Amino acid sequence: MINFNKKELRDKIYACWLGKNIGGTIGAPFEGKQQINNCTGFTSKKGEPLPNDDLDLQLIWLKAIREVGPLNLNARILGEYWLEFITPFWNEYGIGKANMRRGIAPPISGQLNNHWKHSNGAWIRTEIWACLYPGDVENAIYYAYQDAAVDHGSGEGTYAAIFVAAIEAAAFIFSDLRALINLGLSKIPETSKMYQYITKVLECYDGGKTWLETRNIITDMTTSDPELGWFQAPANVSYAIIGLLYGKGDFKETILIACNCGDDTDCTCATAGSVLGIINGTKIIPSDWKAYIGDSIITVSVNKGATYVPKTCTELTNDVMDMHSITLNQIRYPLRKGYTVSDSKTDFNGADIKNYMGRNFAMSLEKRSKYHSVYNSILANAVIEYDKAPEISPGDQIKVKISIIPLLESQKIFDILWVTPEGFSVTGKLNFNAMYRSGHKIPAVNEYIITAPEKISAKNNLYAIITCEGHFVTLTIPVTLLG
Repeated sequence: MINFNKKELRDKIYACWLGKNIGGTIGAPFEGKQQINNCTGFTSKKGEPLPNDDLDLQLIWLKAIREVGPLNLNARILGEYWLEFITPFWNEYGIGKANMRRGIAPPISGQLNNHWKHSNGAWIRTEIWACLYPGDVENAIYYAYQDAAVDHGSGEGTYAAIFVAAIEAAAFIFSDLRALINLGLSKIPETSKMYQYITKVLECYDGGKTWLETRNIITDMTTSDPELGWFQAPANVSYAIIGLLYGKGDFKETILIACNCGDDTDCTCATAGSVLGIINGTKIIPSDWKAYIGDSIITVSVNKGATYVPKTCTELTNDVMDMHSITLNQIRYPLRKGYTVSDSKTDFNGADIKNYMGRNFAMSLEKRSKYHSVYNSILANAVIEYDKAPEISPGDQIKVKISIIPLLESQKIFDILWVTPEGFSVTGKLNFNAMYRSGHKIPAVNEYIITAPEKISAKNNLYAIITCEGHFVTLTIPVTLLG
């Protein structure tokens, strides 16, 4: 068993939010500046933390998981909360929301026509998943992925979120920063730019280069990459890691190095601050900086007229702690050890970080099309994958693959009915033979060719309706093709 002493866990979670608020407030005035900065501390008014979407977006994710429950929460539901409660239309936020309003469901909403999918909007909002699943890496990165995919699809921004969430979740148990970084790397594809950038930081650090030399090498990598550039995740996560490595556990030094690397400084400083807070608790937070920032949360991205959100780091900490009775029991991925929160002494029972590593999640992402969606029912889960972006021209064709993964144990034959706009046609098998044999789920996979007529609309809505003989549950997969 893994047991967290309730008081000690609360202290770590509070330090996470406090470190986030401090780092974001110090970094915000330097945000977007591409040169090396000369930050020495706060430049904002005492007692008034600056608003930061890095923190306040997570207040809505807490609301979502409280209202729908962990087992129901997925990218599509988070997408609806985006549309209902999140106000900005900046960069990937705006593209993701525009796609969803056109009927393009997550995670395709974060992939389609989105040149910001490699940007910073997702890894900056991962602390909520780590705090709801302290020490539980697999569940934390699952929700970080569902969150990130809404506005980053299969981009580097999503891999960045998985990497950071893994570090933050494990940091509740393990304090070795280098081991935490290696754990984060084990959760993302080795072919990703995120993996390549972080390993370059480690190579520079091990080679004795200064933080400034390392920063410049990373900056040169990103500015010479035609796919990347400023305000992108691989470089900015690297700047946060540079701060953590070269800061050597000193909170102020870590934040200042991250800030002085430049670029998306409110994000890099805030994440570095939260990681140190999780590892060490409030004892790591300098008393003068804690007094300067206060306890308030100032929001900039939340429609407060539509919902209530916590107004202080203390209140947010209490709300997260209240959710543990649900999140640590309603889990998607079986735990290697049980996780409890009690008044008893903290006991990690010889936990070894090596047992938390593994690339299964990364491999599952690599195997799927960049344009895919997952739909669930009590009988089966369905994955639909497109061979290209869900856009179609008159007379054109698009291929889709549908995989049915059975959940209950008896063998089942599923039927599919396509409902299409006038003139559209779909060819392919009309049934799936899915089996659950000897404890193994054996997916049934069919491929379909959708052909458009010579006259199409700007938005064309098709539906794949999947039924199972002898059962009343129906699974409907919407297929929206933009003309």
